[in-house]
Amino acid sequence: MRIIAGKYRGHQLVAFDADHIRPTTDRVKETLFNKLQFDIDGARVVDLFCGTGNLGIEALSRGAEFCTFVEKNPKSLVITRKNFEKLRVPASDYKIVNMDVIAYLKSYEGEPFNIIFADPPFTEKMAHFVMEAASTSAAFGKTTLLAIESQAKERMEDRYGSVVRYSKKEYGDKILSLFCHESALEQDEEPAAEEEHHE
Repeated sequence: MRIIAGKYRGHQLVAFDADHIRPTTDRVKETLFNKLQFDIDGARVVDLFCGTGNLGIEALSRGAEFCTFVEKNPKSLVITRKNFEKLRVPASDYKIVNMDVIAYLKSYEGEPFNIIFADPPFTEKMAHFVMEAASTSAAFGKTTLLAIESQAKERMEDRYGSVVRYSKKEYGDKILSLFCHESALEQDEEPAAEEEHHE
């Protein structure tokens, strides 16, 4: 795994041996950040199920102002901290929350994030429940963009209340979906809904 662009560009993340982690591939990550390239600079970001910290660190590399990394697995948190140390990410750029993601979303009381990344454990098929919690969380505001990865065969709706899916791309058994508040689509702040398939 490597950081694709920005101030940490080309840096490899630490190697690890953890069966519970299946990091976002460079191909999917590049597609995702191409979609968000005009929204990253200065953004407040949260990386849910951060695993290795891959997505959040990529966002910081590309100019995000601050990233909160949420993860309950202690092995993942060790890996994330090692990546911060390897890349010398300033402590002022991030914070780590050792907490269950659903509980975090339900209890969150701060300002909405600009961007939410969510990559739930691929063995648990919980993307639908993450979206249910995120769509009613204070973390999700009218200008928030949310990117979530899910299995092709697990449940995922196109709408969760006022939160709607505007992009869906399939990569084999994985789906990358982007969601926003419906008012953003009405104001043409986001592209029309699209669906793509990749082998």
